[in-house]
Amino acid sequence: MRVVLQRVSRARVSVDDQIVGQIDKGILLIAAVMQHDTIEDLRDMVGKILNLRIFSDQDGKMNLSVLDISGDILVVSQFTLAGDCRKGRRPSYSDAARPEEAAVLYKTFVESLAQAASHLKVEQGVFQAHMHVDLVNDGPVTLLLDSKKIF
Repeated sequence: MRVVLQRVSRARVSVDDQIVGQIDKGILLIAAVMQHDTIEDLRDMVGKILNLRIFSDQDGKMNLSVLDISGDILVVSQFTLAGDCRKGRRPSYSDAARPEEAAVLYKTFVESLAQAASHLKVEQGVFQAHMHVDLVNDGPVTLLLDSKKIF
């Protein structure tokens, strides 16, 4: 799984001009399920995301996690994160999981986040829909995560 994590003041995702997910202070996760991802990969990613210390403490140091601040989480699926642009001018998406498999793993990922952070608001976009994402990146703080630890 590949995830772009952004610390946000607020974010929302809409489909056909209808807001389907909206959060205040917390994290926006833009996620792609890759071929060969497993349930265990996703659970490891959930633990990493929920415990990353990216929010400031009283001394202004990034020492607090989204759990610590009781922040919100918005998850948006985006298979284009699987794009490989190393050759030519058209990205290759051959490393992305097939849609049927990705839908199941994406759903499991969101459910695992919601279960592990049951006291937090967890919202999501619509899998395979054309979405518009509006956000206010706080910092900005943006991190790249990969379940296979490629980066």
